[in-house]
Amino acid sequence: MSRFRTTARVLVLVTVLGTAAGLLAGTTAQAQIPAFAAASRVTPPKAEQVAVFAGGCFWGVDAVFKHVKGVSSVVSGYAGGGAATARYGVVSTGTTGHAESVKITYDPSQISYSDLLRVFFSVAHDPTQLNRQGPDVGSQYRSAIFYANETERATAQAYIDQLNKGGVFSGPIVTQVASFEHFYPAEDYHQNYLALHPDQPYIVFNDLPKVRRLQQQFPTLYKP
Repeated sequence: MSRFRTTARVLVLVTVLGTAAGLLAGTTAQAQIPAFAAASRVTPPKAEQVAVFAGGCFWGVDAVFKHVKGVSSVVSGYAGGGAATARYGVVSTGTTGHAESVKITYDPSQISYSDLLRVFFSVAHDPTQLNRQGPDVGSQYRSAIFYANETERATAQAYIDQLNKGGVFSGPIVTQVASFEHFYPAEDYHQNYLALHPDQPYIVFNDLPKVRRLQQQFPTLYKP
């Protein structure tokens, strides 16, 4: 669905107003999830790193990670498909292989990859929803971690296994763990969307609560 069509925006608003509590309860974990158990066995790299995650509409995921200490930049874009189809209008058809994603540049001396994953699973999205997040439906809204190396792959998969075995969520985690190939920045009007449109109904009901939960659940990681 296109979030820029008036009809779609109205439908989203009506749906959310009618079931606001349900949506807010269903889009993210309501309690802080456990840290990655094997974090101490992972040697952090020394140079600045990049992580690529997909968790539904990139507006909210972008906003969450922009408020995480140690993160220097977040870019909204597309991953999982080819260059020819990396455009919002085409990605929105759900036929391109792309997922709305964010590219996170961070300092591993300030925040670890596993702590980024903890934020991703705890407040940025609901990893148990298959090919959707809240009011947005389609494979372009899937949950995915695009790993750049074996350490990232092993960490992501081990963390998912830990959370599943611990029964942290009410259902199994459906997050795709896929090899990173290319990231294509989204159109300019998608960048830093929450900060530029804090009063937009979609943002108010779907994304601002994620930022508030980040501050509440991870006060030591939160930056204004």
